[in-house]
Amino acid sequence: GTVKVIGQTEAFGASGFRKRELVIETEGEYPQPILVEFVQDNVTLLDSYKVGDNVTAYINLRGRT
Repeated sequence: GTVKVIGQTEAFGASGFRKRELVIETEGEYPQPILVEFVQDNVTLLDSYKVGDNVTAYINLRGRT
């Protein structure tokens, strides 16, 4: 898909938990935006990307009830 948004790194609490969000728009007949969260040391992986880049992302899906 295509990178649409690369968020700023956010820090939470005294423990220094870090999170950064990436929005990718899928390809195909019905494109959809997909939000992917990067946490802790993985937030720096986004430093080499910019909006408009074409990327392939492999993610682990987790649901909440």
